[in-house]
Amino acid sequence: MIECKSVTKIVSTSEGQLQILQPISFNVKTGESVAIIGASGSGKSTLLGLLAGLDEVSNGEIYLDSEALHEGDEEERARIRGEKVGFIFQSFMLVQSLTALENIMLPAEIAGLDNPKARAQALLEKVGLSHRATHYPNQLSGGEQQRVAIARAFITEPKILFADEPTGNLDAANSERIETLLFELNKHSDTTLVLVTHDNTLAGHCHRQLRMHAGELTEVQMVDGKLQQVG
Repeated sequence: MIECKSVTKIVSTSEGQLQILQPISFNVKTGESVAIIGASGSGKSTLLGLLAGLDEVSNGEIYLDSEALHEGDEEERARIRGEKVGFIFQSFMLVQSLTALENIMLPAEIAGLDNPKARAQALLEKVGLSHRATHYPNQLSGGEQQRVAIARAFITEPKILFADEPTGNLDAANSERIETLLFELNKHSDTTLVLVTHDNTLAGHCHRQLRMHAGELTEVQMVDGKLQQVG
């Protein structure tokens, strides 16, 4: 579902060129869940943005469901995102002037899907927020906003779901609920899940774990509750 070949990211700074990502190569199978872990500033979110088509690679190749993401301009990347990708942000990124129901409906309406309201209502029920359908984001708790964001990400039934620190702003109880929702929906929809997290517990629930350090990516695995490098 995802093929990443020698991908790098270089940005210009006042001090010259800065290479954020060293050449990175890995594949993700259909329906697989993968966690990308690592310290702040290691390049995790940069890599996620490239994989989701939110930014351009400096070098290398990215294929999503066999489509060459790296070859397209912003319009082409937007088309691929719209057809194949869902994204969950740590900061929720809900539209403040829309209700919970309307926020969830929005991607379905943009994609021209049938019955967006019914789809949104079904997802609101699935995430336990039917009673909050007419509430605006500023009337919802952090955990409730993230559940709305998850429902919104799943409404188009994306082939690939990217999540950037989906539990980063939540307390332990809400984090656990969000984890359960993500993996239940992932399993039910056979959606490929790639998430960035600092949470080893969340990472441990994924099929695979990849560690980012100084722009380099290595495969790790959970052993006795601790992540250890593979090989």
